[in-house]
Amino acid sequence: VQVAESGGGLVQAGGSLRLSCTASGFTTSSYCMGWFRQAPGKEREGVARILSDTTSTYADSVKGRFTISKDNAKNNLYLQMNSLKPEDTAMYFCAAVPYGGTWCGARRDTDFPYWGQGTQVTVSS
Repeated sequence: VQVAESGGGLVQAGGSLRLSCTASGFTTSSYCMGWFRQAPGKEREGVARILSDTTSTYADSVKGRFTISKDNAKNNLYLQMNSLKPEDTAMYFCAAVPYGGTWCGARRDTDFPYWGQGTQVTVSS
């Protein structure tokens, strides 16, 4: 099982980026997947989680600005980030855990066994 992120970069405040996560070795339709981020000197935080389009959850700090989605046909996960702020600057990670019947939104980061290497997002003011 592997996941790999891409799409990070440098963007001005107010701009947009779309992160992608390519999954291999498993079928995304049966996995809860999430985006997490960690800024220097700060703890890792959950950004968004999804099982299906009707069961996605978001951190309060990104609600209304970020959208998580899955393309199960392509085995990909995405994070569309709009209206970016300097405080969104962080390393962003994709993670996956088998669904197992537990509500995806209740999954803590320690519940996710599969992680990518991360992609850096930097938002300049």
